[in-house]
Amino acid sequence: MTIHATIELSAIRGCLEGMVPSMMATCAQDGTPNVAYLSQVCYVDDRHVALSFQFFNKTRQNILANPHAAALVMHPRTAAFYRLHLQYLRTETSGPTFESMKAQLAGIASHSGMAGVFKLLGADIYEVLSIECVDGSPLPAPPAPAIGLLGALRRSAERLMRCSGTDELLQATLTTLHDQMDVQHAMVLMLDANAHRLYTVASAGYATSGVGSEIEMGHGVIGVAARECTPVRISHMTNAASYSHAVRSSMQLLEPGLALDTDIPYPGLPEPHSQLAVPIVSTGRLLGVLFVESPLDMRFGYEDEDAMVAIAGQLGAALELLQNAAEPAGETPSVQDAAPPRAQPAPGAAALELRHYRVNDSVFIDGQYLIKGVAGAILWKLLRDHAGHGRSEFSNRELRLDPGIGLPDVADNLEARLVLLQRRLVENSPHIRIEKTGWGRFRLRVERAVNLVEMG
Repeated sequence: MTIHATIELSAIRGCLEGMVPSMMATCAQDGTPNVAYLSQVCYVDDRHVALSFQFFNKTRQNILANPHAAALVMHPRTAAFYRLHLQYLRTETSGPTFESMKAQLAGIASHSGMAGVFKLLGADIYEVLSIECVDGSPLPAPPAPAIGLLGALRRSAERLMRCSGTDELLQATLTTLHDQMDVQHAMVLMLDANAHRLYTVASAGYATSGVGSEIEMGHGVIGVAARECTPVRISHMTNAASYSHAVRSSMQLLEPGLALDTDIPYPGLPEPHSQLAVPIVSTGRLLGVLFVESPLDMRFGYEDEDAMVAIAGQLGAALELLQNAAEPAGETPSVQDAAPPRAQPAPGAAALELRHYRVNDSVFIDGQYLIKGVAGAILWKLLRDHAGHGRSEFSNRELRLDPGIGLPDVADNLEARLVLLQRRLVENSPHIRIEKTGWGRFRLRVERAVNLVEMG
């Protein structure tokens, strides 16, 4: 055995990805040794790791009596072994480290058919006292990736800083992930703080966009990353039903007798093998989540996670700047403001029936669900002003000042909600459009006669 006193934990982070089970050796107070397999040895920082606590077994008893242990970890690509000498410090049963390990463990469990057995009771935090490289004949290290992440980050920053609108910014982020990091499936979700949900505003690589689909805070990889404000990365096949799809919300619980479906299908992969969700944060506030996934195992490593955190930080800062810059000075458009003439409906074209349900501000067009929540309230205001007063020109400012819309007082994400509404109309209603006309200003185009029905 060769001892390398200078080995840093960060240098062997590839061994802490969870692809290969690790082994842990402990001793009872009388010196009796015990060796057991571990589901997870996770990197916390350059001096600490977290080990999964799942069962109150002999290993657990030994650690509580004698806090010193050794863990044997293996690099999944080179088969090089390292021995970590550890000292137990504490057990965490909540917080970012625990929740991240819990999500990863669920992926391991579903991949191995042990979903009913693998249950995380706690994250045991250990100090790494020393690291030994075990003698052997490891395989050559894999070649460095063709895509340099530092260069990708620079090009990402250059592209994002040129964006002058929220829609452009979201698209630039997804394009950067595809072009610079070879990410084929990605989406951006924004936070609705009042509803404690995240809603999809942009996606790439899926058969359907899924714009408007929702994830509850704390649900799945995306919801956990949002609730704990920490990246969550899974390198194994996950149970898509419990860790990826949106939770169906039912109006029938709130309004008996309404057989209305307001669920927009979540666009995620049916069988993801790798997933990475990173919170989008600005000035200490959660704005949303940047999410990527792949059908391949181990597609996203810790360096990808680091790069994604940097991109999400750039995105959060840019979203905040655009929101602050998008408030126009001066008066808001009035009823008498000049507007393009209304498009005349085609001869014989039936009027569109738009129904609005006050219970959750959902809007249906000819019986088909379009949007709900704050975005639904915005659309209904625009349609009523258009039908009642002939208005077509609007501003972000007047929406923020309208108490009937229900925007939160802080972090209203108004621009993102308008992008969501705009994209839902493009996908589902060719006769109604929202067009940006300047900083904080937009136009509503209605090219068919409409019949507005308020459902109470």
